Amino acid sequence: MIINRFVGLFCASLALLSVTAAAETFPTRPIRLISPFAPGGGNDIISRSLGAAISKGLGQSIVVDNRPGANTIVAMEILARAAPDGYTLLTTSSSQASNATLYAKLPYDSIRDFAPVSRIGISPLIVAVNPALPINSVRDLIAAAKAKPGGIMYPSAGTGNSTHLAGELFAVMAGVTLTHVPYKGLSPGILDLISGRLHAVFSTAPSATPHVKSGRLRALAVTSGARSALAPILPTVAESGIPGYDASTWYGIIAPAGTPRAVIARLNREIVAVLAIPEFREQLMAAGADPAPNTPEEFAALIKAEIVKWAKVIKLSGAKPEA
Repeated sequence: MIINRFVGLFCASLALLSVTAAAETFPTRPIRLISPFAPGGGNDIISRSLGAAISKGLGQSIVVDNRPGANTIVAMEILARAAPDGYTLLTTSSSQASNATLYAKLPYDSIRDFAPVSRIGISPLIVAVNPALPINSVRDLIAAAKAKPGGIMYPSAGTGNSTHLAGELFAVMAGVTLTHVPYKGLSPGILDLISGRLHAVFSTAPSATPHVKSGRLRALAVTSGARSALAPILPTVAESGIPGYDASTWYGIIAPAGTPRAVIARLNREIVAVLAIPEFREQLMAAGADPAPNTPEEFAALIKAEIVKWAKVIKLSGAKPEA
């Protein structure tokens, strides 16, 4: 019995030493960074920019692997099944939190199967309306929605997308009824808004900004909890009539659960260092995100809190994933 315990402790010690040694030399080969979306979108642009930047500090190349499908579920399952050694990472987003409730059954656990590394940035949405409408503020929008329940129609990039759920949170917190019109992508919805078929939108900054600048849309506020450097003149929804409102989209890096803490710490240091570089911060803001790194523990707490928050909104709204 004593010998068996000794052998067990010895083997455990060897395993710990092996993991520690691997973490100290990490990385020794290229790292795969999964983007859950097709090339060209915000997640892909951020993945490629970040990968190129942190590869210098890590001394290894970062290979971006686009795995779109099923509202990020395809990519998340790949990561959950990957070896927990730090050589497979994923650029996650707010969908990790909303999918936990939006889908009755997932091939992974949204918390237990992943190890958060760091948030990268926060992308506020812009609340905008057709300029022909007599709506010049969030309070005007709320008043219009109360005057005609369901009369304010807004597009989204698809059911369960952040551009949809931001509207649902707005309706719940303001005590109004809005009519959601899902599209396969936000661009056609914005075109219908500009033409007058729809009334308002909770849009990503890159999609809305050109139309706001041209006068084809009137921007009212940003959905983030604090004002954004992406649109510094716009107030937040929270300070414009709905205290506590925050419907930001966020991006971050996660690894498979069980990845050595030393490896997570090394990756976090590199990300934080890169996000302090002015040139990279400008790159990130051009992609529509305010730089906002945090610790692995803070990022883990954020994901858990976001899952709880969006669960309430999804259940109240009755949102269902598209077939």
